[in-house]
Amino acid sequence: MPKFLVNDDGSLGQRNDVLLAGLFHKMGWKGTTSTALNFGDNGECVGYLVGKPHHGLNYMFQMMNEARIGVGLGAAMLGYSGYLYSLEYARERPQGRLPDSKSPDSKPVSIIEHADVRRMLLTQKAYVEGAFDLCLYASRLFDDTQTGESEDDRKHAHELLDLLTPVVKSWPSEFCLKANELAIQVLGGHGYTREYPVEQYYRDNRLNAIHEGTHGIQSLDLLGRKLAQNGGTGLKQLLRLISATCERAQAHQTLDELCQPLQQLVARVQAVTLGLLTDLAQGRITSTLANSALYLKAFGHTVVGWRWLEQAIRAEEGLIGGNQADGDFYRGKLQAARYFLTWEVPGCHHELTILENRDDTCLAMRNDWF
Repeated sequence: MPKFLVNDDGSLGQRNDVLLAGLFHKMGWKGTTSTALNFGDNGECVGYLVGKPHHGLNYMFQMMNEARIGVGLGAAMLGYSGYLYSLEYARERPQGRLPDSKSPDSKPVSIIEHADVRRMLLTQKAYVEGAFDLCLYASRLFDDTQTGESEDDRKHAHELLDLLTPVVKSWPSEFCLKANELAIQVLGGHGYTREYPVEQYYRDNRLNAIHEGTHGIQSLDLLGRKLAQNGGTGLKQLLRLISATCERAQAHQTLDELCQPLQQLVARVQAVTLGLLTDLAQGRITSTLANSALYLKAFGHTVVGWRWLEQAIRAEEGLIGGNQADGDFYRGKLQAARYFLTWEVPGCHHELTILENRDDTCLAMRNDWF
């Protein structure tokens, strides 16, 4: 849809009938302009077909699927920025004393010494580094769809990427926003002011759960389309990969504690998925998809839990045979993996119980009852 029409000789012709109607005044992303355009107010707007007729939806999804990976990565980076800023702040900001230090003569400690601040920082680390790993893995899969050694390799990468794309877009958008919220909390009142950047990270990141398909749309796409697509080959691939990771983790005695919660969640997700897909195949579509957002969370935690277990294996290997100077880096990875797999992953069983019971609390609510 050009601003000016182009003559046959390549010169610019008359102005196309596209007019700026106004600007959107947004919560965040104030450095980028968003506009409302009116097309054809005077009945003289000209547009051009791109690609083959009747293939527009396919072209759109190709563009959107790549964009969704970009949205997830953008959310991860905004979450990471907030985490790193709040980490530095917590190390430098002295306030209060530890609970077992009652002497008025003792010096205040940096707030990172307080257990609840460490909890908020560790939660951020688990969310943002798990999301970053997920996005990098998806980016590698995209490369493999183009550069895989064989046609089968490229096909398998495409099937797995198709399955994971709703998760790659939505999980970082939801949980890295939670990380931004925690970054504000770590800074306390300072975090609520514009003198510090964490409030902007939150405002900017809030968009990522909305554009390129909302969280609810991604959950419908995952449960209603992607799981059963191509006979479920993407899901079967994912389950094999998770199983292989768990087998490798069991070679490290220290990782047993981390492996078990993931295996338990995978088994539960498999059972719930089979039941939901059976209901969809039998035509119970509305009731089955009603709680799809809960399924997306449980499925997303399964995938990110798998990525954290992979990181934990690498960290264990690094501690055994890597550079000793990187020891704290590896121990930090192991602690974040421990947090995610033993604190976050078990919480998904509540959502899975609701899905198993086909709970209709939200679906049964009526417009007049609000």
